[in-house]
Amino acid sequence: MPLTVYQYPKCSTCRKALKWLDEHKVAYKAVDIVQAPPSRSELGRALKQSGQKLRAFFNTSGESYRMGGYKDKLPSMSEADALRDLSADGKLIKRPLLLKDDLVLVGFDEPTWAKALL
Repeated sequence: MPLTVYQYPKCSTCRKALKWLDEHKVAYKAVDIVQAPPSRSELGRALKQSGQKLRAFFNTSGESYRMGGYKDKLPSMSEADALRDLSADGKLIKRPLLLKDDLVLVGFDEPTWAKALL
């Protein structure tokens, strides 16, 4: 699997992450997370591989999160329902989301990305 970065072009953090990848000559495929969000199965695999809690995949500061009432709903949601909602609305997903084979990075943290990719 090539390195895939799900990102939103209007997101400043996403633009910063892509610039960082370019500066470090890391090849990647950029996918607009709103136009083509990751599938439910892809998100499920990423969740398991990341070892993170489901909440880490939610863009908790985004409008979709707030308008959907996920602060209250998420604690009692099943994993299947949460993955369904994430795959249906790319703006719900914390971004950028980097996927490659067994590597999953949620959000952009330069030291973490450097350790994983350089």
